Amino acid sequence: MRDQALFDKIDLHLIRVLHTVLTERSVSRAALRLGMYQPAVSAALKRLRDLAGDPLLVRSGAAMMPTDKGQRMVEPAAAILRAAEGLFSDARDFDPQTATRTFRIAASDYFDPLFLPALVTRIKSEAPLCVVEIYPLSSETHYHAQLAQGDIDVVVGNWLQPTGDLHMTSLMSDEVVSLVSQRHPAVRRGWDVEAWLQAEHIAPTPTHPGARGIIDARLDALGVERRIMARCAHFSAIPGMVASSLLVLTTGRQFCERFVDKHALTILECPLKLPALDYYLLWHARSHASEAAIWLRACLKKTALSLRSPVAYSV
Repeated sequence: MRDQALFDKIDLHLIRVLHTVLTERSVSRAALRLGMYQPAVSAALKRLRDLAGDPLLVRSGAAMMPTDKGQRMVEPAAAILRAAEGLFSDARDFDPQTATRTFRIAASDYFDPLFLPALVTRIKSEAPLCVVEIYPLSSETHYHAQLAQGDIDVVVGNWLQPTGDLHMTSLMSDEVVSLVSQRHPAVRRGWDVEAWLQAEHIAPTPTHPGARGIIDARLDALGVERRIMARCAHFSAIPGMVASSLLVLTTGRQFCERFVDKHALTILECPLKLPALDYYLLWHARSHASEAAIWLRACLKKTALSLRSPVAYSV
């Protein structure tokens, strides 16, 4: 009888609050993600603590961490939410015009800056009742676990060697070029490999200590090293920094092309012929056969195709 009484106190919304608070490890961030006021999330967390007989989330230094019991509840909560969502969204043929599910996409900002706006526009045009949530790829992103738990549907990014136990398809390839200010000496003089290596480069902030970006990993393979004089975690902010300095950004041509008309910038060929940057879609086996997920992946590919420059086709 006690079990039935306990079950009657639990609803699906409470499970969603539980999962969000434990994965975000913050009441305030959970409130933002859930679209709730923070006091309402705090009240729900108190109910959950009373039901579990456990604090679930405790302070550890400046951060919050799940307790052992809280950590054990993450995957069961995710499974319940997946099952509830699938109960109605996958119980019938997926119809974008009438579907009401949520699509969750994690994406790197190294890609074309027009990609995510165009993607959201396409999804909302074809599936107007669906919710779209975009998440960043950062040092705190554990995308493999998030895909496995159903917290995200697909990841968009570029890796030298994507993890082998996920499904993957190529989104596009892009030529590696360098972006410089129009007043950079290399615009007038040109440069050879040595001059390029000795220039002042700017690169993304590593995702974790000791991490190497794709460009530097490829330079390592060639036995050379460039001079990185600045780093920035916000990739889309880098072109503005390049325009007002003598810094050099080396990345995909399609990304660079979006900024040459906004700033006084020039695209130069990279004197080292580096392999093209390959961008992928990654997803988990749990969503491989889902009609909704198949539709989403098709949307991603059609969006990328619609934005490709002529150069992107040739690499």
